[in-house]
Amino acid sequence: MKTFFEELSVDGHLQILKVSNDGKEEVLFDDHNIIVSGMGVGLAYLFSLSGPASILDYQIDRFQVGVGGSNALETIETFKLGDNLTSLEEYGENALLYVIEGRHAYNTTDPAVNAFFGYIPQHKVSRVGDSSVRYTITLDKDAANGLSRSGAEASINEIGLFMKNPMGDQTGQNQDTSILVAYRHFSDIRKTEDFALVFRWTINW
Repeated sequence: MKTFFEELSVDGHLQILKVSNDGKEEVLFDDHNIIVSGMGVGLAYLFSLSGPASILDYQIDRFQVGVGGSNALETIETFKLGDNLTSLEEYGENALLYVIEGRHAYNTTDPAVNAFFGYIPQHKVSRVGDSSVRYTITLDKDAANGLSRSGAEASINEIGLFMKNPMGDQTGQNQDTSILVAYRHFSDIRKTEDFALVFRWTINW
């Protein structure tokens, strides 16, 4: 018998563009993504009416990028990035990017942890078919530059999409508790102010 998650039949595709400051575009990545079990968790809360009453809490409206991506994380069980960006400074204080500080739920039993997310505004979410939605994420020239870990240069090589708040406020402090619903690892990209990165992520239902 198929599980609830297997019955969802959700898949997706990610394209990454490098856009130079002169407008020249280069496709760096174009392949499928991994839908993780958090998608099933979020939709189970929605369909069972056991989560928040507002449909807005089930929107995929935030993301994280990281520097610890690996093929080992490309499984349905993945619940977090290998090494996500951890501050407003890392995302870029002068970037044209709205950064949210909230909570990240690893599962439905352990306490959520503090985390930073990039916000995906509604005008960057569009229907591209009867059952497909595209999320356009832009790290502009001032975003995520000069990253480092333990004194060494670090490159962006992973990204994840998050559902806003399917389990409701877990803290009593009016904070969203988000869960990872899709993930992808890719080859290292050393981000600089010479270009922007555009992620076009399509989810098919």
